[in-house]
Amino acid sequence: MKKKLLPILITTVLLTSCASREKIAYYQNIDNTEIANKKFETKIKNDDLLMIIVSAQNPLAVQQFNLTTNLSVDPSNQAGGGQMQQQLYLVDDKGFIDFPVLGKILVGNKTKEEIVQELQTKISREVKNPIVNLRIMNYKVSVQGEVKMPGTHRITSERITLLEAISLSGDLTTYGRRDNIVILREENGEVKSHRIDLTKADFINSDFYYLKQNDVVYVEPNKVAVNSSAVGPNISIYLSAISLLLTTVAIILTNSNK
Repeated sequence: MKKKLLPILITTVLLTSCASREKIAYYQNIDNTEIANKKFETKIKNDDLLMIIVSAQNPLAVQQFNLTTNLSVDPSNQAGGGQMQQQLYLVDDKGFIDFPVLGKILVGNKTKEEIVQELQTKISREVKNPIVNLRIMNYKVSVQGEVKMPGTHRITSERITLLEAISLSGDLTTYGRRDNIVILREENGEVKSHRIDLTKADFINSDFYYLKQNDVVYVEPNKVAVNSSAVGPNISIYLSAISLLLTTVAIILTNSNK
């Protein structure tokens, strides 16, 4: 009896192990995948908040091209002190900002480099060798679902990959589907979804390897999580049944040795 049951148990364990690896391991075919050199450039979107600072050798010459700073007062500070805060440009629904002296400037769907070059060209007509620094102040991505630390991450570097965003969230839980990651992205006023399979390395070449500002990453639960949720309060009954089954098998194996 024991000799008949043992091969069955070993085969079951091996099959389970193989199936688990196929569903959990990342980049399984990476050795056979040709990875292209990708250059990612962040483009400005509507509702982005931009900090733009113009400087030059003569600070007074560019003063008119900078937004005035606001004095932010802390009510808890009894001394009445505060700190200066740079005002930000809000990109409107048509992709424009209202820039001092220059007026309306179209920045939507342009890269930072394109905007900086345009501003430097226009300002240099009045100021010698101006320097323009531009930064997106509300660059963020959100990660939801079966990750250890779901939430919204503010990105200071203005560039982040899907893998980095998942790492910031503590990686996927054992209940997360690696083969069906959903990415929601708004472009031109329309939200589109795309699905990524992390178990296949070719996703590195997709347009969703680098995330864009305000992208939402959702990790779906796998069948184990769904079934556990469906079992609900009856889970103790199922666990007891499994325990009883294992005990019965152990008794049979013990008696077969006698």
